[in-house]
Amino acid sequence: MTKTKTGTAAASRPLPPWAAGGLGVAATIALWWLAAATVLAGVGAAADGTGGAVPTPDEVFRRLASDGVGFYWPNLAVTVAEASAGYLWGNLAALLLAGSVLVLPALERLVTQLAVISYCLPIVAIGPLAFIVIGSPARGQASGTAVLLAGISVFFTTVVGALSALKSADKASLDLVTVYGGGRFQQLIKVQLISALPGILNALKIAVPAAVLGAVLGEYVGGVDRGIGPALVNAQQNLEIARAWGVALVAGLLAGAGYGVLAVLARFVAPWSAGRQGTSR
Repeated sequence: MTKTKTGTAAASRPLPPWAAGGLGVAATIALWWLAAATVLAGVGAAADGTGGAVPTPDEVFRRLASDGVGFYWPNLAVTVAEASAGYLWGNLAALLLAGSVLVLPALERLVTQLAVISYCLPIVAIGPLAFIVIGSPARGQASGTAVLLAGISVFFTTVVGALSALKSADKASLDLVTVYGGGRFQQLIKVQLISALPGILNALKIAVPAAVLGAVLGEYVGGVDRGIGPALVNAQQNLEIARAWGVALVAGLLAGAGYGVLAVLARFVAPWSAGRQGTSR
């Protein structure tokens, strides 16, 4: 009976995150390969049957290898700089405004409206206007337009996530701070920030792909000659389909890598959010 229960428990145990992620990646590549070789074969191809719009993973990976670090590193460096700057300033503004709401609750409606407006603004429409105001960067430098769009892209997610997390603090703990003579600022520092840390980190994780997307969109109109955006546009214009897919794949890997770094950081900064609990006997 004991062996049966042990076997059932082992069978129902969920896969570790790395194994589940690996299976998901393998399944995605398998479906992509199957679709490219069957139902999507020849879609968008020229009259001679060449230049299909959906290459197989093998074609994309071979083009990635042939392009190499010499092609991708200069472009990645610019996009990473833009996304990082936008991520930093956008999240900093979002966290400061979310914290100000707890000190001055009357600001909540204004901050929420600002977040919603930033979310509703069409990024592709803002880009050209931002470029007119900011101007073109120096050759090989990051685009201020891309930084701005990256910051706007992360603002809503972080404001909403931080506000929700900061409001989830235990009421008894907040009352205890008040009993001992603490005000709103002490409640924020001693209780709300600690309890809200997992939620804030989750919002910051989600903001990473948004920052990369905002930076790439900003590069389309930001006047830069290097970056993921210009590399993708040039590949499309030259009908280099495999390279275009490779650039898009690298952009996705960049966003996923940033998300993974924040996920690892969250496990160390707030281990209780990952289900880790210390035991003492």
